[in-house]
Amino acid sequence: MDARRLSRVAGQTRTCSATAERVTETMHDEAVLDWSAPQVRRATVDDLATVVALRLSLLREYADHPVYGRLRADVEARARPLFEQQIKAPDQAIFLAEHGGAIVGIVRCADVKGSPLLLPDRYCYITSVFVRPDHRRQGVLSALMDHAEDWARSRGLADMRLHNSTLHAMARAAWDQLGFAVNEEVRLKHIAR
Repeated sequence: MDARRLSRVAGQTRTCSATAERVTETMHDEAVLDWSAPQVRRATVDDLATVVALRLSLLREYADHPVYGRLRADVEARARPLFEQQIKAPDQAIFLAEHGGAIVGIVRCADVKGSPLLLPDRYCYITSVFVRPDHRRQGVLSALMDHAEDWARSRGLADMRLHNSTLHAMARAAWDQLGFAVNEEVRLKHIAR
């Protein structure tokens, strides 16, 4: 007996035609999670230690950066209440990517008011994006950004913005590949006090 079914697989719609027995087998196989793909979930206060560790790992990776490399000695003590507030904030979301039972990536999204002189009124600002080095180029960033984009859309936001360092070519290439175009530069000048 032939059957036509639509199934949703990895964000794409596929049509399957086969005998009823084969369709059942195919549908069962598609329902099995791909354990090699990262799983993404929203962070909770219970994840605070992990959020602090990942976000500070990001900052420490940029030790040679003229802004992000200037960490305070008490950075962890300052980070905990700040990141806890961000986890709890209704206009923000922090997503964590899990792979092989370990948290391997993070992204923070904020629903931000735009300039009263410009459109849009609000946009999604992406910050604190980090994937552990041994899990890069394995789809973790894409999975995190898919969730960030879904979150932004669910809030009625049509633009996503971020700042990224110019020091790492691989990071710049990743943002290019994800569709983020360079629109401005951030410049720094140290002045004497």
